[in-house]
Amino acid sequence: MKGVKAVRIRIVRGDITRLAVDAIVNAANESLLGGGGVDGAIHRAAGKELLAECKTLHGCETGQAKMTKGYQLPAKYVIHTVGPVWHGGSQGEPELLADCYRNSFRLAFENQLKSIAFPAISTGVYGYPKDEAARIAIDTINECLKHSDMEVVLVAYGEIDERLYQKLI
Repeated sequence: MKGVKAVRIRIVRGDITRLAVDAIVNAANESLLGGGGVDGAIHRAAGKELLAECKTLHGCETGQAKMTKGYQLPAKYVIHTVGPVWHGGSQGEPELLADCYRNSFRLAFENQLKSIAFPAISTGVYGYPKDEAARIAIDTINECLKHSDMEVVLVAYGEIDERLYQKLI
């Protein structure tokens, strides 16, 4: 159709810190100072300069996003977003999770990035059900890419995430 660009989404199973994209998204905690899971792996791979820059950002609220350089990562930038902790879905978790994707895209668009990679936000220690999180991710990504040809990589940590993404795409 005229005026609508092709949406390019691919699924990769593996380590987000090894991807050579314009930006990887960090499923961060509110302090932005590193933690476990994806957050810790990104901080370790990027080096101490990432922590130093994150200290200047003074944290990040749930659903929001902030951007830093990628330092020693193959990615040029890291977009840090804080996903919601799952409390059963009645405390605004679905909208906050969608906001993580929307605000990450906002930063990517503002900085004219061409490619972005997302982990499965909030599905680790924050306890968000993987199937619901995957549906929100795909729906929100499709909404954000209606008029863009940005490449999106969904990084599946394991087989379950990979299958969920494949089923939804």
